[in-house]
Amino acid sequence: MTSKKQLKARIRARMAKTGESYTTARRHLIGRPERAADGGWRFTGGRNPSSAAIAAVLANQGLDVSEPLVFLAGGGIGAGYILWEFQHDDSRVVVLGFRNQWQYHDRWMAKTLGRLGVPYDEHRTSGTRAASDRLAAELDAGRPCVVLPDRYHVGYWHLPASLDGRGGHPVVAYRRDGDAVVLDDRGRAPISVPRERFDAARARVGSYRNVLHVLGESKPDEATLAAAALDGLRDCAAHLSAASDSFSLPAWRKWARLLTDTRNAKAWPKVFADGRGLADALLSIWEGAEPVGMDGGNLRDLFADALDEAAALLDKPALAELAGRFREIHGLWHDLAEAALPADVPELGRIRELTAAVKESVMADGSAGDHEAALAARELWAARAAANEAVTADRGPLFAALGTRISAVYEAERDAITRLSALVT
Repeated sequence: MTSKKQLKARIRARMAKTGESYTTARRHLIGRPERAADGGWRFTGGRNPSSAAIAAVLANQGLDVSEPLVFLAGGGIGAGYILWEFQHDDSRVVVLGFRNQWQYHDRWMAKTLGRLGVPYDEHRTSGTRAASDRLAAELDAGRPCVVLPDRYHVGYWHLPASLDGRGGHPVVAYRRDGDAVVLDDRGRAPISVPRERFDAARARVGSYRNVLHVLGESKPDEATLAAAALDGLRDCAAHLSAASDSFSLPAWRKWARLLTDTRNAKAWPKVFADGRGLADALLSIWEGAEPVGMDGGNLRDLFADALDEAAALLDKPALAELAGRFREIHGLWHDLAEAALPADVPELGRIRELTAAVKESVMADGSAGDHEAALAARELWAARAAANEAVTADRGPLFAALGTRISAVYEAERDAITRLSALVT
């Protein structure tokens, strides 16, 4: 027991320091983790919730389709920036979109599964009972389902009530256990959620209320996978070459400008003139960009792995060279996250450790780690509330420094996408 606790502490410390996911941090410390099983279900881990969910279902159908390839079939990386201001609690949250069509779950699922040649049924209803009965019927028939519950209501992230209805990410529901639904959320152990709570979580967010995807049996051959990779690469290049400053690469340029603009109503010097919500905003940058957060981070490393696979599938060695550039860009995002939430500020360093502790408990232990996750989460959200009062950074130099880093990311990604376009068009 002592050895296990010491290992988990080391994993947690590495996650907080490097921003790595639980799986990556553990692999660096003790080697690649074995894929644990729950009855007939095999856990495969993963980074991005959407691509990991599909990869997990395919793996449990006996198909060897990697998460990077699934991610690429869906169009790879994306770009998006929104600053939300919540008046009821003075919080400010930065939402960063790092996956292609990150704001459209259904559209992304449809094109990804279509390119991979995976048949599927999509079901949604406004009725909670009908949705619950449909899920139960699919699980009882041995068909795992990709669903999209609200994180607050699903419970195991132990979020405060202020985050009720703020959304969630895809998970796989793969069996029932009495009055509970058992989930795979990129971890190594099952997560059991009471059915009533899970029904409420699925019904909470109106834009994707009760959505459910059931993947059919398929056996995509190498030609299908190669075509999916090429379509995904072309999709990525076209999507990130668009002019949109909300959902394409110009979003980064716009964000950089807003950090020092003094006229725009959403400019940071205006929004944070009184300092309220600054810690929340900085924390959300770190959580969004780093894999230690709930969404999987900036995903440029996942895209690099996908480019390596595509290089072999398509016999295009230049894609492997471009993969190296995206790993460098992943490092630029890490540096930006470090600048936003430096570990050497005591209040912020502790929050980083606690964030890692919550995710590590969920990923490593599932429901078995619920008590540990709850304790860490309680301290985490108390520390976050205190940080909003204590963090008094000199905003002008901080915003300027962040703007410089974001501008560098924009230039690097624009150049890399230009290179990608030349390779696939």
